[in-house]
Amino acid sequence: MSVLRRSAFLFCLSLPSVAAYAQKAPASEAPFISLSPEDKARGLNGTQHNFFFTTSTEAPQDKDYTSAGFFGQRLRPYLAGNPEAVENLNRYRLQKWLYLGERLTFVGAVAFYGQQVLAGDGEQQYFRNTQKVAIGVAAFSLLSNMMITRHTNEHMQRAVDAHNAGLGSAHSGLWQRLAPTGVGLAAAPSGQPLLALRWNVR
Repeated sequence: MSVLRRSAFLFCLSLPSVAAYAQKAPASEAPFISLSPEDKARGLNGTQHNFFFTTSTEAPQDKDYTSAGFFGQRLRPYLAGNPEAVENLNRYRLQKWLYLGERLTFVGAVAFYGQQVLAGDGEQQYFRNTQKVAIGVAAFSLLSNMMITRHTNEHMQRAVDAHNAGLGSAHSGLWQRLAPTGVGLAAAPSGQPLLALRWNVR
């Protein structure tokens, strides 16, 4: 076998191992994240309970899913390396704080209204001025709830999508860094042709 053929043969053998490394290296640092089927299907003004996710690459079972936490805090370590994913997760956390504040406001208004109804020893009153204020606060709270929860779930879904999309970009970027920037022929001191590969150090 000539030196040229031997060099080409070794180069071809090395390509699968290089490609495999390019595919596996990022995954060890940031795994692919899958939301539960129910959470993937959440739409506008959907349910506000915790999201569930898994990093399993095989067909996940119900036991494989983990709660992301009320604010998505258990997902944050996985998304830390992707600014777009972290930004969407921060928006999700903000919306959850607003949602929590709205719920506390509504419960407080209803409790205050009930206390006003039961106050006093005489005939119960249902529409005094203080009760009108409580009714107004409760109504405003319900209206704000629809606006707060409209896009909350989308922020979490976008955070996970951005993270997973970033994994694909990392794979491509690593392969581009490992691939030779030039291929050609060179002459050995003995005069035999050799396959020449060139890499740029970046």
